[in-house]
Amino acid sequence: MKAPVRWQKPLLLRPRDTVHVVAPAGPFDRAGFEAGLALIAQRYSSRYSPGIFEAHRYLAGDDRRRREELTQALQDASARAIFCARGGYGVMRLLPELPLADAAPSAFVGFSDLTALHLALQAQGRVSIHGPVLTQLGKQASDVHERLFRLLESPEPPPPLTGTATYVSGTAEGPLLGGNLSLVTRLLGTPFLPEWDGAVLLLEDVGERPYRLDRMWTHLRLAGVFERISGIVLGDFTDCDEKNGAYSSADVLRSLAEETGLPCAAGFPIGHGAINQPVPLGTSVRLDAGEARLTFLEGAVRA
Repeated sequence: MKAPVRWQKPLLLRPRDTVHVVAPAGPFDRAGFEAGLALIAQRYSSRYSPGIFEAHRYLAGDDRRRREELTQALQDASARAIFCARGGYGVMRLLPELPLADAAPSAFVGFSDLTALHLALQAQGRVSIHGPVLTQLGKQASDVHERLFRLLESPEPPPPLTGTATYVSGTAEGPLLGGNLSLVTRLLGTPFLPEWDGAVLLLEDVGERPYRLDRMWTHLRLAGVFERISGIVLGDFTDCDEKNGAYSSADVLRSLAEETGLPCAAGFPIGHGAINQPVPLGTSVRLDAGEARLTFLEGAVRA
């Protein structure tokens, strides 16, 4: 699939708009879910099915339940956004039968395993929001909530984000694509990836030991991804260090980034860390890796 020249943005939200809450991946903690749902319900009219609380092994119900729930949310033109209960695993099992090309102009919000759907939407040229799931949202600081609501409700670009380290100096501009490193690599060779040409690639992950990060990164290199993108933004790589290791995951990622020669900055508050700032995928950004600064050149939604 080749991404369209012009990216399609979802319609902006207004207070009390209808939004869907879905669980297309793993089962979740009810208390954490309720805390996140309460924040959403203060602003929007949330809708979810009773089946959302089902569990089947490591999934939030069987494939049929999750697929029907997500399909309904994607096709509902009366709703304005889709929020996910949790990541975990399971979305990529649903991709072949989802109505992605005919999806309503709703904002899709999530991260981690939900990267699979972000990528599939990017392959259709659709903008989505990499941001907290409901079980994480209640633990986030108020500035994260405010940024999320601003992204959903304003067509203006969000404020820039600052990382903590420069791995390779330089600047890059392009659409921000990607998400969770594990999911990006799992979809290589499938029709559910966007065109990478000129993109600024966002990567983050959790619980992956340094050698596994190296293996997945090398998979991207062998697939030619780094020959096509313009820059790399690294979010949080949470719990990825070896216990009592002589080197850190950051050491490994820095070396891998240097091998590409692409502008790369790390330590952005995006992903599985204590702070997960939402960002609009598919929108144009400017990375100044020397300043570890990511500037957003457009908003995520349209009026």
